[in-house]
Amino acid sequence: MKHLHCKVFGHDLRVSKNITFHVKEYTCKNCGKEYTTSGSGNLTELTPKYKDINRVLENIHYRRQLKYQKLHPELLVFRH
Repeated sequence: MKHLHCKVFGHDLRVSKNITFHVKEYTCKNCGKEYTTSGSGNLTELTPKYKDINRVLENIHYRRQLKYQKLHPELLVFRH
């Protein structure tokens, strides 16, 4: 029954994880399907390939934030 709601009204997506400022992972509130932002900016299903890509992207983004924070200690950078 929970998939019927998504078929009729569409998915009710919630942000489940912020990868970078522009890339996020989403989960449907009703059916639990997971999506992510693709390289072109569109939503695509979260496959193991995209999970690995997002994990590496998050790591690179985090290290760049730390580097930027060391160069500019007066500015605070928080991890999501």
